Amino acid sequence: MPLTISGLSKTYPNGVKALRNVSLTIGNTMFGLLGPNGAGKSTLMRTVATLQDPDAGSVDLDGLDVLARKTEVRKILGYLPQEFGVYPRISAQDMLLHLAVMKGITKSGERKEVVDALLRQTNLWEVRKKSLATYSGGMKQRFGIAQALLGKPKLIIVDEPTAGLDPAERNRFLNLLSSIAADVTVILSTHIVEDVRELCPRMAIIANGSVLVEGSPAEALEAIRGKIWSRVVSSDDELRALEGSMQIISTHLIGGQHEVRVHADASPGDGFRPSDSELEDVYFLSLARHSNN
Repeated sequence: MPLTISGLSKTYPNGVKALRNVSLTIGNTMFGLLGPNGAGKSTLMRTVATLQDPDAGSVDLDGLDVLARKTEVRKILGYLPQEFGVYPRISAQDMLLHLAVMKGITKSGERKEVVDALLRQTNLWEVRKKSLATYSGGMKQRFGIAQALLGKPKLIIVDEPTAGLDPAERNRFLNLLSSIAADVTVILSTHIVEDVRELCPRMAIIANGSVLVEGSPAEALEAIRGKIWSRVVSSDDELRALEGSMQIISTHLIGGQHEVRVHADASPGDGFRPSDSELEDVYFLSLARHSNN
């Protein structure tokens, strides 16, 4: 189900410009919205999810005016916000049954069948009768996906879903998202580059409310292929000297030493070696270019 976002702008009463003329086209795929905290991702997701209005612009979901026909949009939308509240003493099964009624699944037999299927799909069947207060972070996120899938939505929005999850829980959650994306359009909003790299055929990078990059990760990587150079430095003084003489796009600690990564058409100097381009390079390079404009 294609989603077209055109010219969205939003300025909050405190003067923060959260969105600046944002336009995106999202097809039937897993789409990654990548950006740092405060980039405007959550504002954009809340707008698409019909939870707030922009100052200007439009959102079209397969011919449906999202801003004007919110009730109709909500019937085909699943949403997992960055933070969502649940009744902690209620079991996952009972909570889903309650939410299913709110989603319009009024027949008890159908409701039980739908909820049981979702609990199995999200691997929560064995703990379905436990209270949500006892769930781990990953289990709560899988419950969040289960509630988002109620009513067979055609568009699912997930906002920062893996933040705070341990590696095993993150892998389970990403595998679940991947299986869901085979049937519906999913927008994954995150600041974690690896999530987009592993899941998304299409993506956009956003910062300060503006879209910096839109396309496929493969296209973005191809654009900088052969232009990433790396060098390991042994001291903070050496690192500061390099920072003063060239534009470093990122640094990583490896065995207590700094690996410096630089974008350049040719070798930046002694000690630098060509390095395979990574999506993280695209991300940091885009942010660096934006901050210098």
